[in-house]
Amino acid sequence: MTDPTMLNGFADSLRGELVGRSDDEYDRARQLYNGMIDKHPQMIARCVDVADVINAVNYGREHDLLIAIRGGGHNGPGLGSCDDGLVIDLSRMKGIRVDPERRTVRVEPGCTQGDVDHAAHAFGLAVPAGIVSTTGVAGLTLGGGTGYLSRQHGLTIDNLLEADVVLADGSFVTANESQHEDLFWALRGGGGNFGVVTSFTFQAHPVGTVYGGPLFWSQDDARQIMQWYREFLPHAPEEFCPFLGLKTVPSTDPFPPALWGQRICALISCYNGTADDAEAAMKPIRNALPPPILDGMAAMPFPALQSLFDPLLPPGLQWYWKGDFVKELPDAAIDAHLENAAQAPSELSLMHLYPIDGAVHGVEPGATAWNYRSATWSMVIAGIDPDPANAETITGWARAYWEAVHPYTMGGAYVNFMMEEGDERIRATYGDNYPRLVEVKGTYDPENLFRVNQNITTP
Repeated sequence: MTDPTMLNGFADSLRGELVGRSDDEYDRARQLYNGMIDKHPQMIARCVDVADVINAVNYGREHDLLIAIRGGGHNGPGLGSCDDGLVIDLSRMKGIRVDPERRTVRVEPGCTQGDVDHAAHAFGLAVPAGIVSTTGVAGLTLGGGTGYLSRQHGLTIDNLLEADVVLADGSFVTANESQHEDLFWALRGGGGNFGVVTSFTFQAHPVGTVYGGPLFWSQDDARQIMQWYREFLPHAPEEFCPFLGLKTVPSTDPFPPALWGQRICALISCYNGTADDAEAAMKPIRNALPPPILDGMAAMPFPALQSLFDPLLPPGLQWYWKGDFVKELPDAAIDAHLENAAQAPSELSLMHLYPIDGAVHGVEPGATAWNYRSATWSMVIAGIDPDPANAETITGWARAYWEAVHPYTMGGAYVNFMMEEGDERIRATYGDNYPRLVEVKGTYDPENLFRVNQNITTP
């Protein structure tokens, strides 16, 4: 039982608020993006500044509480919360400062991708990150960060210049290429293992109006499209990022009712440039493939593309996902994909292949904690449905699909596409970089205070 006097002292130390189980706000405050996961923390500290974060870390450590860190709240396996512990909720820390001369963007950890897109777009800039505007920037960055601009400008971590961090002992440090270099290395892909990041400073790039959107074909054409795509992608200009999906057309606007419920193969693309240049880059698509059943390609502001599919994925859906890195896509793998995608149990369930080539390959594998620089795609298989009654069905489908295609992958997975899969998978994900991550963990969090994550453990 927590001492009420100490608890009141903790609450008084916060400029934000402390939400406990008896508070009216508790059930709303503990809700997670993934409706499949239901956790009941002892308390939630809604921080509004760095001092709040320091006080929360100190309180959790001193009272031997399990600590979970919540940023934008988009985490698939629900690792932004915990049972019977302390949630340090950063969602109210949403400050952003754009420096248009240096083309940098300083972002607090409660921001979503949409927040950053909105702020940077006013200056004709964007930070390479994500494909859904509701994604939290903090979690996406700490896991690596892939998105529409990755082929041209690298991963999100390749554009991270600096991070402010509250460490397990409550101290505050700034990590960059010249200060706490080992911590800066580990933060770039090593997840939330090393501290609570209270601000990120990113390099931004000129991005204004882009040419992008979806192209849909019947899944009857998927074999041809996937075979063509594996040959096309290595030669595509880096300004052009098409990711491939095996999906179902949702039975809702804005899709034409005649297509509702139809299984499809999709290319969802972004070209950072003019429509004319984009169409030139897409000429092989137009010439080599059957006419699509839907062509949604159009010129639009970059934030519009980032938020294009947000209405289909509101908070509270049931999610179960599995991931892997993929280097090659042989015909046998395509066969396995098509067989399993055809059995998708819901309209929202999907498989995506996100390109991570181009500029991502220009960074050495050991330069950041993110290890799979030689991959061609990051694959995600996601069972998604609004109905809790279907949770077991979508989970079983995603696992069976993953087991069928895993033999054709590189072994490890993007940490942001993993559920709670255990130490062996984490080691496979970091590969040769894992021993160094263990060393950094031992330096900055030797007692493993920050363990509600894809955890790096010390001996």
